[in-house]
Amino acid sequence: MTFAALSRLQQGLAELKADHLERRRRLLDGAQGAHVTIDGHRVISFCSNDYLGLAADPALLAAAHVALDVCGVGAGAAHLITGHHRYHEDFERAFARFVGKPAVLLFSTGYLANLGVLTALLTKKGEVFADKLNHASLVDAAQLSGATFTRYRHVDLAQLEGQLAASTARDKLIVSDLVFSMDGDIAPVDALLDLAERYDAWLYLDDAHGFGVLGDGRGGMTERARASERVIYLATLGKAAGVAGAAVAALPDVIDWLVQKARPYIYTTAAPPLLAACLLESLRQIEAGEARRERLRQHIEALREGLAGLEHGTLMDSDTPIQPLLIGANADAMRLSGALLQRGLLVPAIRTPTVPANTARLRITLSAAHSSDDVAKLIEALHAIA
Repeated sequence: MTFAALSRLQQGLAELKADHLERRRRLLDGAQGAHVTIDGHRVISFCSNDYLGLAADPALLAAAHVALDVCGVGAGAAHLITGHHRYHEDFERAFARFVGKPAVLLFSTGYLANLGVLTALLTKKGEVFADKLNHASLVDAAQLSGATFTRYRHVDLAQLEGQLAASTARDKLIVSDLVFSMDGDIAPVDALLDLAERYDAWLYLDDAHGFGVLGDGRGGMTERARASERVIYLATLGKAAGVAGAAVAALPDVIDWLVQKARPYIYTTAAPPLLAACLLESLRQIEAGEARRERLRQHIEALREGLAGLEHGTLMDSDTPIQPLLIGANADAMRLSGALLQRGLLVPAIRTPTVPANTARLRITLSAAHSSDDVAKLIEALHAIA
């Protein structure tokens, strides 16, 4: 007997392949870095979020070795049982001091943090106001919260204000990526805070791609946002911080509420404490990392200058390490990505549903671990194949 549900899955997979939307995992051997071995081939990687080159930094490796002897590998329990280690606590306190917020809660991943915050703060009596280009985890979190889910056009503050003014929800929450992961542009933080104050709303900022990179490393929060009781700030720790997890920073009462109500925090085993020990070292490296950030800025400037006038593709407006080259059709983006790989350059093609239809792109991400020669090779290759 034919298994109909399986047949539908197989048909769906065939359709994805025909539309150039099939995804495959690549196999990494060795440590993350600017030069990696992928599927058995040595390449220059322009697709990692390891913006400061900390993922394999010797100082973080040394911290891991020390912590391993102290706490072993697994946490062994949820945070509210016996899994909350001294390393977790020390990191939360250090992160709060660094970003200028009074209290912090450490989650195992950014996805879990977003699910935890939105579902804990909102009920059916609430409403989420979300930028249309927010990360998928924020979309899922808003839908799972049970609140009314209202989306506004990308950075369209006039539309957002109209939605806020029309809302009768008891609790309102504006949520936005701080650096948009597929476009690389930066949210207008103070303008969003103006609206939050005017319409009595929370402002939740997901700074996955800005923490460690923007400003002095503390991310994209403005000083006004740091001081605001309305602002809840998230930084993921597997990107520029080079490790894993996510930190949510807010008022102590907000953090206490999350401890009581955030189900993805309560009902999961704590992250290995040795990772928190590595994160403590990562914070020290980020705070002292202006040379890394300057090198990253130089790479961004060189890439943008070098790709000016490129015949095929448009470099989107971004001052961050995320430099998307807009191509258009899925097939064309895949072809260019494949041509670069033939030259030893790993640059992913981003397609629907991650980005809107007909906006497929090469998502170039730069790292302080890249050399100027690495960036020059990418520029030369793009001109040659375009």
